[in-house]
Amino acid sequence: MPKLNLFSLIYGVYAWLIFFLCVILALIGVSLIPTLNLRRHWVKKTASLIFILCGIKIDLHGLNNIPKGRVLIVANHASYLDGAILHAVLPTKFTFVIKSEMQSVPVASYLFKRVGSRFVERFKPQGSFRDARKLIRAASNGESLAIFPEGTFTELPGLDKFRAGAFASAIKSNIPLVPVVIIGSRKILPANQLLPSSGDLNIHILDAISPGDIAFNSSRELADLSRLKILEILNEPDLTLKINENKH
Repeated sequence: MPKLNLFSLIYGVYAWLIFFLCVILALIGVSLIPTLNLRRHWVKKTASLIFILCGIKIDLHGLNNIPKGRVLIVANHASYLDGAILHAVLPTKFTFVIKSEMQSVPVASYLFKRVGSRFVERFKPQGSFRDARKLIRAASNGESLAIFPEGTFTELPGLDKFRAGAFASAIKSNIPLVPVVIIGSRKILPANQLLPSSGDLNIHILDAISPGDIAFNSSRELADLSRLKILEILNEPDLTLKINENKH
C-alpha cells in the first residue's frame, strides 16, 4: 500500500464523500422514477457525476463499435469502480450482470434491482448452470448484457480466466460480443487500498466479434479470443499463464 500524504488523505475522503452522495441521489431517483429506461438514464447521470466531481477524466474510445441491436459486452475487472465506470460510459440499454453475493448488501441490492441488473452464482455449479440458462433466455428475449467474466478482481495486476457462461449466452442467442478494456481503475482504487487516489481512466470499446466468426464454434474459443483482444490493449499480464507455470 502506498504511503499516505496529506493531499492523498484529503482527496480520498473527499472522493468517498462524493461517491456516497451520488449513491444517495441514485437511490432517490430509482425509488421515484416509474420506468426502467428512465431509471437507467438517472443512474448513468449520477455515475458520471462521481467522476466529474472527483476530477477523474474518462477518455472513451470506440463507442461507435457497439452495434445498434442486441449485444453482449465483456470487460476486464480490476476495481470496485468498474461497475460505476460502465454505467457512466455505456448506453442505457445494457442489463448488468452482478455476482450473487451483492444481494446480501441491502442498499446495493436494491439499487441494482431497480435498474434491472441480474445476479449470477459464481461458486455453486448447480446455481451457475441455472444462471447461465437465465442469461441465455435474457439475451434471446432482446436484452443487451454487460458482464465481468472474470467474476471478481484481486490485488494482483493482470487478466484472470474468463468464465464460459457469458460466452455461451452470446452463442446460443446469436448476438455480437464486444470486448471492453478498462485502464486506470486499479490505480485509483485497487483491492488492497481503502482510500481512492487521483487518476485518469481510459476505456477502449473494441470491434465487435460477430456470430459469423469462427470463435462462435464454442464458448471457450469465444472467451479465449475476447481475452486475447483485451490483453492486447490492457498492458497487464495474463494471469492464466502464471497459474500454468506454478503447476509445472
